[in-house]
Amino acid sequence: MSAEALSHTPVRPSLTLKRRLKAGPEKVWRAWTDPAQIVMWFGPGNCEYLASEIDLRVGGRFRVAFRTDIDGKPDETHEVGGTYREIVENQMLVFSWNWITTPERVSQVTVTLKPDGEAGTLLTLHHEQLWDEASKTGHTRGWTATLNKLEALCA
Repeated sequence: MSAEALSHTPVRPSLTLKRRLKAGPEKVWRAWTDPAQIVMWFGPGNCEYLASEIDLRVGGRFRVAFRTDIDGKPDETHEVGGTYREIVENQMLVFSWNWITTPERVSQVTVTLKPDGEAGTLLTLHHEQLWDEASKTGHTRGWTATLNKLEALCA
């Protein structure tokens, strides 16, 4: 692709969130990579988990399906999945991300874990190639609520 063509490629939104967790990188890693643990915290708000699958290898896929409870009324089912692109045990996960309802909207998530103090972890979540500003706003809200639950699990 020419430099001129690259200069006309639209920049898609991204978001970055950081959390200091009161658990070591190994425990936080398991929370992200063990299907039995991910359903303990993944997803915003009050979730009823319907399925979680993790094939933890480069090229392997993950899938999480859940139903949320908004204002006491069950919401529609949400299902997200993707493919692992890079894995560094206890340090980094890079994976594609897309909702089953919008398969054309593939983005990428990078989660990095760094030791923080005696028994803590600094988690950085970077979600890039989001579809538009509305998608960025929704994902920021969703990831913030999700990381709140992970933080509570690690407390």
